[in-house]
Amino acid sequence: MPLASPPLARSAAAFSRTRWPSRNAWRRAGREWARTDGQTWAFIAKALLAAALALWLAYRLELPQPSTVLVTVFIVLQPQSGQVLAKSFYRILGSLAGLTFTVAAIGLFAQERVLLLGALVLWIGYCTRGAARYRDFRSYAFLLAGYTACLVGLPAVAQPQGAFLQAVWRLLEIALGICCAGVVSVAILPQTTRGVLRRTLAQRLRDFLAMAHDGLLGRLDAERFAALSARFAADSVGFESLRSASVFEEPYLLRRSGRLAALGNRLMLLNTRFHALHQLLDRLAGRPPAVREALVPALALIAAALAPGLGRLPEERDLRRLSERLAGERETLMAVIRNGRQQLGQAASGAAGDRLDYDTAAELLYRFAEDLHLLLGAQLALEAPAHLPATARETFTPLASRAVAWMAGLRSALVVLGVGLFWIETAWPSGAACTLAAALISALASTSADPRRYCLQLAGGTLVGALAGGLLQFQVLPWIDGFALLLLVLAPVFTAGAWLITRPRLAGYGTGLMVWFCSAALPGNPPRYDADLFCNTYLAYLVACGVAVVAVSVLLPPSQPWVWRRLEDALRERLVHAIGAPLAGLSGRFDSGLRDLLNQVQVLTVGQPAVQRRLLRWTFLSLELGHALIELRLEQAALPPLPWYREERAWRLAIRALGRALVRLFRQPNAANLARALAAVDQAIALAHQAQRHLEPNPGDFDRSPLRRIASYLHFIRTSLLAPDSPLAGYLPQARLPARDEG
Repeated sequence: MPLASPPLARSAAAFSRTRWPSRNAWRRAGREWARTDGQTWAFIAKALLAAALALWLAYRLELPQPSTVLVTVFIVLQPQSGQVLAKSFYRILGSLAGLTFTVAAIGLFAQERVLLLGALVLWIGYCTRGAARYRDFRSYAFLLAGYTACLVGLPAVAQPQGAFLQAVWRLLEIALGICCAGVVSVAILPQTTRGVLRRTLAQRLRDFLAMAHDGLLGRLDAERFAALSARFAADSVGFESLRSASVFEEPYLLRRSGRLAALGNRLMLLNTRFHALHQLLDRLAGRPPAVREALVPALALIAAALAPGLGRLPEERDLRRLSERLAGERETLMAVIRNGRQQLGQAASGAAGDRLDYDTAAELLYRFAEDLHLLLGAQLALEAPAHLPATARETFTPLASRAVAWMAGLRSALVVLGVGLFWIETAWPSGAACTLAAALISALASTSADPRRYCLQLAGGTLVGALAGGLLQFQVLPWIDGFALLLLVLAPVFTAGAWLITRPRLAGYGTGLMVWFCSAALPGNPPRYDADLFCNTYLAYLVACGVAVVAVSVLLPPSQPWVWRRLEDALRERLVHAIGAPLAGLSGRFDSGLRDLLNQVQVLTVGQPAVQRRLLRWTFLSLELGHALIELRLEQAALPPLPWYREERAWRLAIRALGRALVRLFRQPNAANLARALAAVDQAIALAHQAQRHLEPNPGDFDRSPLRRIASYLHFIRTSLLAPDSPLAGYLPQARLPARDEG
């Protein structure tokens, strides 16, 4: 024993010296858990509570289909309260539209079921087209308009005399589910959209500042830059959906909705500005180093201003500090740019091409710093009193492909028509359930990023729901009595479904499990334990999933060469829009539409890297040239009424000729049109320089000389057309480039 006592004593002493985590550490860990897993479990708890309340009221009020109430709860319920209220609002609108159409169609075609089915098919196709066309909650309203029409209209094909009463019952059941989900979401552990919006803005700004810092210092490779650009485009679409849902939640966000929209557009514009700057710096890297070396001090100055806040979510004091530093560095940046121009003149012996490259890059950098300062001011102004004037609002303009939307609508209509005719001809007892499931699955797949994968997930969730529903229907439910025991046996399935819905990559399994489990396995009012009916119903759901998978894979699949060609045409047409559309709000409309197209490019070219690269190159070229042309138009619109700025001046006529040449090039890309565009831009550059030297008095730097800024925009357009990574690069050897007049 004496030999063992010293080690034991040392172990006891070491254990006595071990300290528990401090109270602050426990608090930090608790806050972190509450922001991550805590929100998931809070959502699951609210889903169980809303389902229990809705089911109890449905049985208490003796509604004929409690399953419709419960399906509505799980479809409407979302983590944020604002999203629940927004989906509830649009679900009511969609349900009313669908019921109105169904009652009218039944009144017209009650005596002929094939014509009634045809009317429903046309309505479903149109609604699916609308669901695929829009990116916000209007998509959900279209989807529910088609689904509700099927929910009431398909049973009316066999029994039209009870259609109006069925429509009233379905509307009451949907309204009850919406009320239960809304009350629970708002009253129990509400997760406000205000906090999510703040966190989303902070994360986007943190990631953007890190990207800009690395890009200014030359540490951002092309692959990472392309991935971040695509991600920011998807974030722009998601932020706008979140902002549009926030107006349903509280007056605070409703009064500041315009500021949030303007802030989202400013962030898109800043991303575009940095994209143009990074692309120009990347092209200069392959040329003699004189221009890049002259730019290094100015680039390092802005990068140093961004450095202190990197790696963490910016708070208000960080935003204010960075804004003040950018405001203070404005004159310093201009002095550094002047010194760099002098250094370049001494090193390059006054080469006009190098001076143009330097001036263009320096102006882009200066405007990037100004836009970042304005963005920070807009973000800090979110907390200002709501009665203060806000900046001009530029709304997000989604630009989904009409061809893809009509293709989704046609595919859905053909699927429902085929399944419906099979049901009518064979008198299948579960044919109505199969047709309804096919309509819903086709509509849901049309809004998914990967329709085939989503349909397979729905089929997997449906199969799991069939196994769980059969076990409950015939082995558990006959042995229980009372609502409390019913909830106890349903809770595991509801918990699993709610957890799956919170996982974006597994959401299809959760939807398939909950929708079809509630539709087929939930006890009705009164309950029926019919094995044949249960097996036929789930067989109908699985057949509908299989038909949808085959339709998405074979019948007008979304990933086809003609779809990619239409996307490419739409991307090029954005430049035509930038040249000829009205200037008011054009920058926001151009950015949002092009980034929505970029998001669709990422979705519709999965598994096709060569096609994706080509479409991304057209996207970035249209983005660069479009913003340069918009800035050029804005610069001309703001010119003072002086003789050397009049519209009939030769340099302004040359810019209009350049616009026509670019329209011709982007509508018909070929070597001849590229040569015309290059000749037009060279002519415009030469005339702008001539006007600057001989007409504009005391031009000074680009911050005081409109013609110098215009020449910089024109030079950037020329470098973009001549870029080796441009989709037009294949036409350059045949374009017979004209000799460039540097003036």
